[in-house]
Amino acid sequence: MVQSAFTNDNRQVDHVDLNLIEALDALLAENSVTKAAARLHTSAPAMSRALGRLRRAFDDPLLVRAGRDLVPTPRALELRGEVHAVATRARALFAPSNTADPRSAVRMFDLQVTDMLSTTFIPALIDDLRVQAPGISLRLRPENLEDTPALREGLVDLEIGMIRPGDPEIRSETLVTETLIGAVRPDHPLAGANAVTPQRFAAADHVVVSRRGRVHGPIDDQLADRALHRRVVAVVPSFASALFLARETDVVCVAPAGLGRPMLDALGLRTFPIPLRLPPVTIAMAWHPRNHHDRTHQLLRERTRRIMAAAADASAQE
Repeated sequence: MVQSAFTNDNRQVDHVDLNLIEALDALLAENSVTKAAARLHTSAPAMSRALGRLRRAFDDPLLVRAGRDLVPTPRALELRGEVHAVATRARALFAPSNTADPRSAVRMFDLQVTDMLSTTFIPALIDDLRVQAPGISLRLRPENLEDTPALREGLVDLEIGMIRPGDPEIRSETLVTETLIGAVRPDHPLAGANAVTPQRFAAADHVVVSRRGRVHGPIDDQLADRALHRRVVAVVPSFASALFLARETDVVCVAPAGLGRPMLDALGLRTFPIPLRLPPVTIAMAWHPRNHHDRTHQLLRERTRRIMAAAADASAQE
């Protein structure tokens, strides 16, 4: 409802129903109460009442009888173009968002991505979006946002990685399940071993990835069950740093078998199965319900899903 509208003689008219704009657009297009009523799927008496209200609002008859027809007044002719434009914009405002093609959208998405994936998955996603939706840009947010409700507060549009439990309304979807492997440089003693035993694995020097600086993890629990202990010579905050250290010195780095493969191969690292019963690593994506039905966000999730699946398939074939 409009609380204050003005006629052409500056008389204030209160409580003008915005539905009258749609009615006026139909009346001025059809020059007929009956045809305007049919166009808006209403009755002729209801449209006649709307015309009466419009005449009072504009202090003008708008449509007058000329024989068997109605013809617009000069004031109606002045209004016709503007009324049609306003009605068209109003209909577009309430039209479903799926009328827009997400592949042509120009949009910046904020992503929070586990460091491991920023060096292995993001390059493939960027290449894919350059073809599928070139108007989409990505902005990677720091991982310290994990300590805040970033999805709920709109700081992050999509989180990808090892998703920890958070706000109950957050939606999530498992993408792939990864197996962890050991990675070393080619001249490391474990690189040419036929089988790496838990004892040899524990005896090697290790580099650990932890943004929070934690030394102990599931691997250490497994070794402790076997009365073994490994020596951690360095704790680094990023997966990339650990892999570069493994390339330059004799340390063991733990990496995902599938998603980590491109970078492992690029650095020339050798891999081996970790001789422990480690739980699989689940890679998922999470988003806030406000973005669930957004078609451009759906496209981003669909491309993420496809790339992850392709990486998993490539890993399974090796």
